[in-house]
Amino acid sequence: MVAALIILGGYLLGSMPFGYWIVRWLKGTDIRKLGSGNIGATNVWRVYGWKLGLPIVLLDVAKGFVPALLGLVYGGQLVGVLAGAAAMLGHWRPLYLRFAKGGKTVATAGGVTFALAPRAAACCLVLWIVIFLVTRYASVASMLTAILLPVFAWLLGAGWPFVTFAAIAAVAVLLLHKANIKRLFAGTESRFQFRRPVRA
Repeated sequence: MVAALIILGGYLLGSMPFGYWIVRWLKGTDIRKLGSGNIGATNVWRVYGWKLGLPIVLLDVAKGFVPALLGLVYGGQLVGVLAGAAAMLGHWRPLYLRFAKGGKTVATAGGVTFALAPRAAACCLVLWIVIFLVTRYASVASMLTAILLPVFAWLLGAGWPFVTFAAIAAVAVLLLHKANIKRLFAGTESRFQFRRPVRA
């Protein structure tokens, strides 16, 4: 019963569309109509800068971290994995937006990883930053990091529930970046600009 409640709670927490809510509350705009149209932190950061983007990054990470950690503590790694996966599902198809398109789950998956396999998470964070700084493509950094997550998890001795989760999450991240992959091949993917954004 406790495990089921934690998993359900993971979905409900993951469904909280902080990128949409915070932009709506503070700016009075719909982030889905700006930039890439995504509700995730990358799009918010690109449109409004780090002052809005960074809090949303942290909140999206927390959406995965909290249920996964609770699941780990009260039910073991498998429950932690299921609760984290539920949070990712909620972030992708949020209940509070009537199951409309949500985010691409990268930050939320990062939170799950920090809760269940912190050493692998640290490796992936460093890798993401390096790739992002070199390419300035958040999508490339996210996809390559997702691909290598199950490798890091296995090499660093994570249990089979998490390694399996990492492999499935990698596939999910790639599928959710299909449009980015097409734009990369077409040469139309937007590079991240390290400057003050134009206010929308």
